[in-house]
Amino acid sequence: MKKTLPLIVLLITLSLVGLIVLQVSWLHNLLVLRRAQLHNKINEASVGVAVDLFKGMATTPSFKLQRKMGLTRFGNDFSLLLNPPTIGEKYKLEDVRHKLNAAFTKEQLHPFPFEFAIINNSEDIEMQTDKFEKAYMDTIHNKRLFVGIGPDNAAELEGIKPPEHLIIIIPDFTKQVWGSLFWVIMGAGCFMLIIVSAFFVTLRTLFNQKKLSEIKSDFINNMTHEFKTPLATISLAVDALKNEKVLSDKEKIAYFTGIIKEENKRMNKHVETILKAALQEKQELELKLAEIHVHTILQQVTDNYTLQLQGKNGIVHMHLNAENDVIIADQLHISNLFSNLIDNAIKYCKGDVVIDITTELKPNSIIVSIADNGIGMNKETTKRIFEKFYRAHTGNVHDVKGFGLGMSYVKMVIDAHKGKIQVESTQGVGTTFKVELQK
Repeated sequence: MKKTLPLIVLLITLSLVGLIVLQVSWLHNLLVLRRAQLHNKINEASVGVAVDLFKGMATTPSFKLQRKMGLTRFGNDFSLLLNPPTIGEKYKLEDVRHKLNAAFTKEQLHPFPFEFAIINNSEDIEMQTDKFEKAYMDTIHNKRLFVGIGPDNAAELEGIKPPEHLIIIIPDFTKQVWGSLFWVIMGAGCFMLIIVSAFFVTLRTLFNQKKLSEIKSDFINNMTHEFKTPLATISLAVDALKNEKVLSDKEKIAYFTGIIKEENKRMNKHVETILKAALQEKQELELKLAEIHVHTILQQVTDNYTLQLQGKNGIVHMHLNAENDVIIADQLHISNLFSNLIDNAIKYCKGDVVIDITTELKPNSIIVSIADNGIGMNKETTKRIFEKFYRAHTGNVHDVKGFGLGMSYVKMVIDAHKGKIQVESTQGVGTTFKVELQK
């Protein structure tokens, strides 16, 4: 697992990076293609409008003199033939805008915003939209199109410069290209988000499996040592009972049989602990709620550890400041909760044990603080202390016994009573547990 996990992470990472690169390349090519498509559509729409405008101008009689008739045939309209009307004179601004809108809609370009103007060969502006000049000056963001106004057959105007031009400005052309691909980009983004999420879920699962594997190994190692010691003691006691000198001494027989009995109880306790953990995995704690006095329970639990405290020159300072210590809770589980915390305070202290137990009252709860002068914990251990089977790594040293189930049980009891627990710890200084229980 240690060797394959980095390889799996590397392969998945390379696959994800490769997929992202391909996706970005695909989007870039799609953007270029879409830009070209939109340019062609805008050009076709503009040319169509220019042709339509030219055909509208064709209603004016063309200037063709008939030799058999005099110039007087045209009468007062002769000046009109020499100077045909311009588009600005024949059409209104809204007429041209309507034609452009219709052409854009036909090319599926609606609602593309645009500005336009019509100029003559002298570059005089015949008509323009309000924002045309401002849009015309911005050559970085806006796109310009110049379309000669003439027939749809370019051969008819070969060698002849169109008298007028239609200028169309597309503001923020690149932005509008991106906008036309909005749903495609959203789909690609969602697809990549799903893949990235799956990637992280996979990694988290792998690391969780690795963590569970480590916890399993630690649990088996701890369990082996926990059962190995009483078994070895029982084996030695049995061998001693086979000795003829021991068999003839009733006191020694009672001593060694007492050892066997105590070690048997110890193993049974370990078995019950493991079975209880399995039971907790399947169902919640069954609480027998009743009014209990927190101070009384703390005193009883502390008295149960008198021998262990004497063995380590320990002392417990009680600061029972809560005036009202009555809560509604399960007496057995609350007692076990405090018992686990005090037991850890004793076990994880290398020198003389000093434990400070303080209570304080809040409007709807009571807070019990249990502080010790033990070895303390680092940040990782503090974060993971309530995980089942978790114990701080100590290598092959097993001077502190246990399966790593006590603190997970504490958290389960706290959650069952809808309480809170906080941990403050400094390595080499000690640890403080603050338990808040609802009244």
